[in-house]
Amino acid sequence: MKGLLTVAMVILVLPSLALADEQYRGSNTAIEETSAGPLAVTPVYHGSVMFEWNGKVIHVDPWSQGDYSDKPKADLIMITHQHSDHLDMPLIEKLSKEGTVLGVTAKVAEQLADYEWSSEPNYKLMAYGDSGEFHGIGVKAVPAYNLVRERSPGVKYHPQGEGNGYILTFADKTVYVAGDTEFIPEMKDLKGIDIAFLPCNLPYTMTLEEAANAARAIKPGIFYPYHCRGTEVSKLKEILADVPEIEVRIADIY
Repeated sequence: MKGLLTVAMVILVLPSLALADEQYRGSNTAIEETSAGPLAVTPVYHGSVMFEWNGKVIHVDPWSQGDYSDKPKADLIMITHQHSDHLDMPLIEKLSKEGTVLGVTAKVAEQLADYEWSSEPNYKLMAYGDSGEFHGIGVKAVPAYNLVRERSPGVKYHPQGEGNGYILTFADKTVYVAGDTEFIPEMKDLKGIDIAFLPCNLPYTMTLEEAANAARAIKPGIFYPYHCRGTEVSKLKEILADVPEIEVRIADIY
């Protein structure tokens, strides 16, 4: 009987090991522990990030300028706003499968309606303050916008009300993906953030100093600078050297 139990245990364990082995592991992937299993965090390219947790795959702003040839299909895709480096509909379709949910803004939904999909996407509109749970992952939409930086006089690069940041909750671990934004007052109200992705490139988002001040206000355990083309993000480690409780992680995303 003992031998039979051992065999049964091996049979039960092997599938779970196989599932673990199928998870994507790239040079940028970091594993964080949660109360419901490991969370794989993979900055992909520019403003694109991927998460894997509890058998689910989450893509945020996937863009085909990054390498998606080996990335798994999504259970959840979150789009922060409608600019082409964040809203790549052919790639969204490629990464989608039966049951995929898209979290989108109203402006993104307008563009989704004009695209010829092979099968209609299942999307959920999310405005500031909206929250929900998709495939066991908590999602909350928070503001993302420019305070001062303008595309032309009176026209912000990212007007208030058009784009979202997202707070994703994986059991006891909370991740903030800020989207394209400056250091806005609403960031000071964010609490309990474990991992923060904050943009830092001009003229669209923040300077390094502004991103560092945002990190000081949010106080994440881990800070990933992203959406940072042409910016010497390694300087953030120096700027935040007096805040040792914030780990600045520099990912190779260009």
